[in-house]
Amino acid sequence: MTELIELGYLGLFIASFLAATVVPFSSEVVFSAMVFGGLNAWKCVFIATAGNWLGGMTCYYIGHLGKIEWIEKYLRIKKEKLDGFMGKLHRYGDWFAFFSFLPGVGDVIAVASGYFRCRWWIVAISMLLGKFVRYIVWMYLNGLIM
Repeated sequence: MTELIELGYLGLFIASFLAATVVPFSSEVVFSAMVFGGLNAWKCVFIATAGNWLGGMTCYYIGHLGKIEWIEKYLRIKKEKLDGFMGKLHRYGDWFAFFSFLPGVGDVIAVASGYFRCRWWIVAISMLLGKFVRYIVWMYLNGLIM
C-alpha cells in the first residue's frame, strides 16, 4: 500500500479502481492517507470517484459479457448470488446500481446490472453518483475537509 501512496493521485486512482473490481481492498484507507498526507481533499474525491466508477463499470461489462464461468472464476461471484439480485433489479430498476458503493454487495450489484442487461447509461450515471456520494460522506465523517 505504501507504493500506492507514493504514487500520489495516480496511486489513489489505481487503488480505487482495484477496490471496485476483484481485489478485496479498501480505497477509503488510501484516500484518507492521501488527504492526511497533504493532497487536496476535493481532488482526491474526484480521482477516487473516477477510479472506483471505472472499476465498477468494468464489473458491469464483465457481467454484460454473460460468461458465468468468468464471473465465478475471476470475480468469485456465484450465479446463485447474481440470481438473488434479479428481483431487486426488476423492482427498483437500473438505478439500483447507485448502491454499488456498498461494501460486500457492491461488486455483485455492478456485475448483476451487466448480467441482466440493465441500460448501461443509467447504470453509469447512478453508479457514478453513488460512488461520488460515498467519498464525500467519507471525507466529512473523517474530518478530511480542508
